[in-house]
Amino acid sequence: MNETLSNHLFDLKDDTSIDSKLSKLLSLVRKHLNMEVAFISEFIENKRVFKFVDNQTSSTAVQVGNADIMCETYCQKIADNKLSSVIKNTHTHPITKVMPVTDRLNIGSYIGVPIRLSCGEVYGTFCCYKSDLDDSLNDRDLSFLKIISEIATELIEKKIHNDILHRDAKTAIKDVIEKNNITIYFQPIFNLKTNKLSGFEALSRFFIEPYKTPDIWFKEASELSLGESLEMLAIQNTLNCIHKFDGTAYILINTSPEHILTGALAKTLQHTDCSKIILEVTEHSPILDYEAMRNALKPLREKGIKLAIDDVGAGFSSFQHILELEADIIKLDISLTQDINKDRRKFLLAKALCGFAKAINCSIVAEGIETQDEINALRKLGVDNVQGYFIARPVPIDDALMYQTHVLTY
Repeated sequence: MNETLSNHLFDLKDDTSIDSKLSKLLSLVRKHLNMEVAFISEFIENKRVFKFVDNQTSSTAVQVGNADIMCETYCQKIADNKLSSVIKNTHTHPITKVMPVTDRLNIGSYIGVPIRLSCGEVYGTFCCYKSDLDDSLNDRDLSFLKIISEIATELIEKKIHNDILHRDAKTAIKDVIEKNNITIYFQPIFNLKTNKLSGFEALSRFFIEPYKTPDIWFKEASELSLGESLEMLAIQNTLNCIHKFDGTAYILINTSPEHILTGALAKTLQHTDCSKIILEVTEHSPILDYEAMRNALKPLREKGIKLAIDDVGAGFSSFQHILELEADIIKLDISLTQDINKDRRKFLLAKALCGFAKAINCSIVAEGIETQDEINALRKLGVDNVQGYFIARPVPIDDALMYQTHVLTY
């Protein structure tokens, strides 16, 4: 195998999608065998369907989605061992010369192999052809095609597995939305100066088997174009609880920039008193157009909503979020606050962030607090507010209400 070919095969190990890798394989094989068309087909009921195509001709007969009756194709006969895998001249071959598909697709020479899944089922075929006859096609070419088809088979099986997972995930997410199976928990946030409650962060919980963490639910929903529906349902469930609080505590709601930009969040909040609501935008959420984001936030800001930037200290983009969006609250990430009493570098970075926050009139919330020593260090830094398992875990609404009169004693 030549160096260029090896490099192309090595490229298939990158992080591109399975579809992209299969397309690369087709192009690789077509060029190596000096063919005009390469395709991967799937047998669906009684039809051969083109699933992936690399077509260098002007013909539109072979393109993704096109199908033919299986018994009228080379693919079926190759899979049934009724046709040889290498046909140098289709116009003199006793079987192919009388098949209508030969002229319709303008097939002069052909090479193809069945794609057989690990379960033994024939998925379809991996084939190439061109309009001219080709006496140079040989067993070595067939061996090459078989090797590449094995790679394609692995990718196809992975794609089938992923499609099943996506289908199941989509069904589960739709079921959550239809049945409103999102429970909102509230994690208290305390002020270190007054030792009293400042507010709560609203967090979604999914008590569904098999268990998946909330971040996975929202990630999968986003990938399956259900992110907006799921997130707005979670926010609406949070809004339905707000009236139970006494009004002195703020409610911090997590939201994605994309749903601010589309207006979905504004629509969900249109009939809500927003004076005690804080929107939390994560550092991991990309914002490509800050001007558009500021414009989308403006009507929400006018309703009294404040803005918090999450995960500060975990990456660079959070600082750009703070400056571009004029944040009101900076949330120090757990990667920074954990063991801050032991790690001088973390302490100094937090000190700088606290000074920066005061300079731009922002308050600080330190997340992920798990020890008394961490609280002591944060008090020395003048951090405004803290939240974490050491202080209080996320709890259902009825338990959260009891924290309204709670006072920190440490």
